Amino acid sequence: MNSVILSTTARLLLPLIVILALFVFNRGHNEPGGGFIGGLLAAIAFTLVEKSAGVDYARKVLYFRPLSIAAFGLGCTLVGGLWGGIKYGYFLKGVWPFITKLADGSKSGLPVGSILLFDFGVFLVVLGGVLGILFTLEEVVASETDLEDS
Repeated sequence: MNSVILSTTARLLLPLIVILALFVFNRGHNEPGGGFIGGLLAAIAFTLVEKSAGVDYARKVLYFRPLSIAAFGLGCTLVGGLWGGIKYGYFLKGVWPFITKLADGSKSGLPVGSILLFDFGVFLVVLGGVLGILFTLEEVVASETDLEDS
């Protein structure tokens, strides 16, 4: 599509939607949101770029291949799930290596652990999976349109 308005808007909205996706991903531990919704929002951002400038440009902006992103995300989810299994004997058991219990029973530290890693993996699997499907469908439609035109 050759719309100046759409391509300009897509370039402006891409970083804003990605920041929103990361915000929704981050707040998903205590409130609605998380990896799935954050991944969908990030995919929407790149879908907007793809619709405005084409698949080739969207692939260039994404930088990594969508299926590589999904595969890395799947690895993160597996590590996040197995981490609790290795440490405590339960698959998907939360592990918090940077949290310490103080003498009065309160907790202190950085709340980063296996649950965040698992959620980040979900974010990447959704982002890579949705964009992989979208880019493939767009390329098939474009090739069929080229065959019909010739």
